[in-house]
Amino acid sequence: MYLDQLTSKEVMPGLHGKIVHGDQLSWTFWTVEKGAVVLEHHHEQIMHVLEGAFEFILAGQTNLYTKGAVFIPPNVPHAGKALTSCQLMDIFSSVRYDYN
Repeated sequence: MYLDQLTSKEVMPGLHGKIVHGDQLSWTFWTVEKGAVVLEHHHEQIMHVLEGAFEFILAGQTNLYTKGAVFIPPNVPHAGKALTSCQLMDIFSSVRYDYN
C-alpha cells in the first residue's frame, strides 16, 4: 500500500490524518491546519514534524518544533497548537482505533 492510496479523515477540527494500524501501534500522517489545537491528553507517542511550526506542551513546558522528533513518555500530559500549516507523523502505542 502507498500513502497516497490512504483516505484522509478529519479526526479533530483541523487535523486530517491518514492512519495505519498494526497489532500494537498506530502510525498516523497528519495534515494540520494553521491554528488547529490538540487538547491536553496522555498516551505513549512519538511525533515527528515534517513541515511547519508546531507548539508542543509536554508536562507543562512549551516548546516550538519545526523539524525533528520528540518522544512522549507514557502518560505524560501533552497538548499542542499548529502555528503554521503542518505535516506531522505520529506513532502511537497502543492502537488508536478511536481515530477510525
